[in-house]
Amino acid sequence: MTQELIDLKKSILEGRYADALAIVDELEGMSKQAILRNIQAYLNILLIDLIKNQVEQRLTGSWANSIRNSIREIKKLNIKDNKTSYYINLGEWENLIEEEVIEDAIADASEEVMNGKFTRSQLSAMLDKSQILITATSLLALTYTYSSKELPAVMDDYLSQLAGGEDWINREK
Repeated sequence: MTQELIDLKKSILEGRYADALAIVDELEGMSKQAILRNIQAYLNILLIDLIKNQVEQRLTGSWANSIRNSIREIKKLNIKDNKTSYYINLGEWENLIEEEVIEDAIADASEEVMNGKFTRSQLSAMLDKSQILITATSLLALTYTYSSKELPAVMDDYLSQLAGGEDWINREK
């Protein structure tokens, strides 16, 4: 990105405004890609925890914290600077998860679920992917409805409904 900034400055100083605008467009694209990569990284973490929850039928405090943190970070990253639009709109999560993230999350989760008991393909075969997708998109939908301040309490209610969530919430009290 440093070279692009040098080229941008040079283009402006030389009055080559069309070139400068092209560089600005390139920088915007690079910034958007970086944000989308960060969102996907948090989405991967979210899916890993949802996979562990589904297979092990329990919810640990660590997993709950990780899910909450992933959702909070996705909320922060997803909203554009204008505070009125998003990089990923509500209806786009399902496709992103199915096309870009779920298989990597399964591979990563295979190392963690039941201490690595299952291979990626074994884990993939035993998962109810549609339920993971529903749960993930429901959690992500909360980011469009609730403020950052309200989100943790709302998520606690939602997390308590996951497998083992009742035990987790009662342990929290």
